[in-house]
Amino acid sequence: MKNTFKNRIAVAGLAIASVGIFAVSDVSAQRSRNGQGLEEQHTQQKQKTDRQSTNAKAAQDQSRRQADDGARRQQQDQARQQQQQQHQRQQQVQEQQRQQRDSQIQQAQQRRQVQEQQQQRDAQLNQSRQQRQVQNQNEQQQRDYQLNQARQQRQVQNQNTVNTARQSQQDAWRQQQQGTRQVTTQRGTNDRNMQIDRNMQQQLRAERLNQYNQQYRSWQNLRQSRELQLRQENRRQYLQYQQRYWDQIRRDQLRLEQARYYDNVYNNYRYNRGGSYYYTSQYGAQMLRQSIDNGYQEGFYAGQADRNDGWGYDYTDSFGYQDASLGYDSYYVSMGDYNYYFRQGFQRGYEDGYYSRSRYGSYSGGRYSILGTLVGSILDIVAN
Repeated sequence: MKNTFKNRIAVAGLAIASVGIFAVSDVSAQRSRNGQGLEEQHTQQKQKTDRQSTNAKAAQDQSRRQADDGARRQQQDQARQQQQQQHQRQQQVQEQQRQQRDSQIQQAQQRRQVQEQQQQRDAQLNQSRQQRQVQNQNEQQQRDYQLNQARQQRQVQNQNTVNTARQSQQDAWRQQQQGTRQVTTQRGTNDRNMQIDRNMQQQLRAERLNQYNQQYRSWQNLRQSRELQLRQENRRQYLQYQQRYWDQIRRDQLRLEQARYYDNVYNNYRYNRGGSYYYTSQYGAQMLRQSIDNGYQEGFYAGQADRNDGWGYDYTDSFGYQDASLGYDSYYVSMGDYNYYFRQGFQRGYEDGYYSRSRYGSYSGGRYSILGTLVGSILDIVAN
């Protein structure tokens, strides 16, 4: 048993020793492993730090790349958007241009259609117009023929009337001049320094008023035919002049009827006409000068009217020249003397009016007056 125990103890000792050795070796090994572990740990830590640094750097690089990529993508997106916008604008412009072209084409087509329709209407209207013109020409020719026949008949009748009127005018003119000379001779009022009292003045006024009224009635009877003649000749300006002339003659007749008398009038002025000497008073001298001035103004109006009517130059055919009594509103001179000097002024006034000039007179104070120097050369009158 003791051997067994001893064996057991020996076995136990060996076991313990083995355990100790193993423990010592394990400690050594453990220390060795710990040292290696620290190194490994340090290495791992360093590797970890390196990996972290590398990872951080890589992350930063990645972040920078991502930021750069984002910026590039943003720029690319902006560029694409701008390209898209520009493309859209180009498309819009092209679309607008296309629409404008289409609109212009459509308008041109519409205009062509309107023009074609208008041409068709014009052609139809022209054809209708030509037909109406042909019809109107035929009708007008018929009317013209009828009117021409009627006009010729009226012209013959009117010409006969005018010829009769002219002949009557000339007869009245001759009778007027002959009657004036006879009255002047019979009364003997042209004697030098003759005294004419109120009774003789009254007789002279009555005789000359009667003579004036006869001439006035003669012209009144011819007035209608004279106006008809002027209308046929289309002398509208002269017709207005003659109507004004008639109105003035009527006023002159009223003034002659109301002429005043002086107590005594003397023939103390002498004038030469046609180689013979005649005598009159200061009132007669004034009347003769006024007759020249009146004749000039009426001649100017008559010449102006003929020129405006496109009528030929002919003062002798003028009613004013033939009548030559406008402004005669006194009995101090005979109608014949007044007519003579009136026509002298009328002839010169007609020439100035017809040629629109002022050779023999001038315009002043609202009337046309003959030059004073010409009055003296026409009327050779002096105080006796």
